[in-house]
Amino acid sequence: MKKILYISLLALVCGIFSCTSDYETVPVEQFTEDLVFSRTDSIGSKAKEFLNAIYSTMPNGINRVGGDYLDAATDDAISSSLGQTDVDNLAAGNFTSMTRIATDMTWGTNYSAIRRVNIFIRGIDRVPLKFTFNDNQPMNRAWKAEAKFIRALHYFELIKRYGGVPVVGNEVMDLEDDIELPRKSFSECVEYIVGELDAIKDSLRVIPIPNAQADAHVVTKGAALALKSRVLLYAASPLFNGGNIASGNEFTGYTDNSQDRWKRAADAARDFISTQTGYSLQPNFVDAFITDGSPEVIFFRQGGRNKDLEKAHAPIGYATPNDSRGRTSPSQNLVEAFPMLDGKAITDATSAYTYSVADQYANRDPRLNYTVFHDGSRWLNTTVQTYVGGKDNPNAAIQKTKTSYYMRKFMGRFEDTDDYQDTRHNWIMFRYAEILLNFAEAENEFGGPTNEVYQVLTQLRARAGIQAGTNNLYGLTAGMSKDQMREAIHTERRIEMAFEEQRYWDIRRWKTAQAVYSQPVRGLQIVQVGGTKNYNTITVRSTTFNEARYLYPIPYSEVVKNGNMVQNPGW
Repeated sequence: MKKILYISLLALVCGIFSCTSDYETVPVEQFTEDLVFSRTDSIGSKAKEFLNAIYSTMPNGINRVGGDYLDAATDDAISSSLGQTDVDNLAAGNFTSMTRIATDMTWGTNYSAIRRVNIFIRGIDRVPLKFTFNDNQPMNRAWKAEAKFIRALHYFELIKRYGGVPVVGNEVMDLEDDIELPRKSFSECVEYIVGELDAIKDSLRVIPIPNAQADAHVVTKGAALALKSRVLLYAASPLFNGGNIASGNEFTGYTDNSQDRWKRAADAARDFISTQTGYSLQPNFVDAFITDGSPEVIFFRQGGRNKDLEKAHAPIGYATPNDSRGRTSPSQNLVEAFPMLDGKAITDATSAYTYSVADQYANRDPRLNYTVFHDGSRWLNTTVQTYVGGKDNPNAAIQKTKTSYYMRKFMGRFEDTDDYQDTRHNWIMFRYAEILLNFAEAENEFGGPTNEVYQVLTQLRARAGIQAGTNNLYGLTAGMSKDQMREAIHTERRIEMAFEEQRYWDIRRWKTAQAVYSQPVRGLQIVQVGGTKNYNTITVRSTTFNEARYLYPIPYSEVVKNGNMVQNPGW
């Protein structure tokens, strides 16, 4: 029976294939596998187009959740939108198994992508590709490995949301097939993902990629090892490793606790650090996000050179063509997490700097100014004004900051220019800083604050511009306990990875979300009277969190149609 590839949208079809008269005999919504995986296509042009479409199924975190960053559903930010948004509903838990939030509860989207990968794997070996890469490996093998990486990524996106899920292997399920598959245990899913990554890593390209202009975005061995590091870190974390929300439930986590899982996660990160020598920290933090070919970037969703991010998130008080929608309002909670310039917390009396609410942005970790705009920031050759009635926080009832802050991260260097210029805006899925943080966390949990843990944290802090101090520990102290180091690592991860879709999942896997959401998200109301500014803390969101929300509910439609599907606890 001739297999048909079903693609429902004409726009998608035209994006994958050139809509020319060559294909008029085939209905626009259907393409045969024989056409895509042609035995006479020695350069694999149609197969490569199909693979590119598979690449497009990966999540792109820029404005991903209904126009907002996922971090706006945490204590790090809120949406500036005047209406109720998807991130507001995620933060408040306004969802059920039947009324889901489609922009993040992506069960069907992930399985649709997995099916595309399986179609590609089934057909690609028919294509007689004539070219090779790395040590004369056939391109079929590399493309298949790239597709399997994307499939592994989609399974990870599923298990961090739902726990154990059905695993279909290489099967392509058709309408007439029995698709009442049971869920695999969380452990089985982790082993499947890690096993896939181990199997494909040596079939992937390595940096430097010969044709970087065309292929910089492709899956590499480094990407496979980075995903493995993240998967094993999540698997070792309290939510799944001993903090199972339903004791003995093999779908919602491991049924036991094992410190060896932390060791496995530490070893995976150490393996990356020791073997992937082409990666390092970008010397300047802000440049890591806007520099083509940055040594820090491991894998990314390719974006264009444009002004879109600035137009969506920068302060609003500028005339066309520099007008913006100011969509994200970072929180005072996040701002206060950044340490002083010597690396000490703002509450630490031993800091060389005195923290003052009236001058709270002075002598701080330089990453603060690269992450948020605050009152007094410099932008487009002028000063940002987020006090009440200021140009970036006018009295008019329009979309504007709700916290006296705007998001700065990912934007170009426009502090001292008059206009925005086109800037590279890729979504960086994995970068070297995360690998260092993964290692520090897992190593500390397994063996305590070893010298290696100190080394990676001081490396990150030195790059940030924090002062070394007389002990060269960049604000850390000698002889820290495991608990003290854990707190330092969690804070470092929060500020280093802000707005990179880490915080939302971190507070879940650490099983601290109940404590985090029990505290209000705070902003500032800055009132200027004459030459004096008064800083008043305000609550911008209050929520609660129940244990069931550590995992999303399996869609009700899946439970109804699949007699073998077990719902998550509490839903």
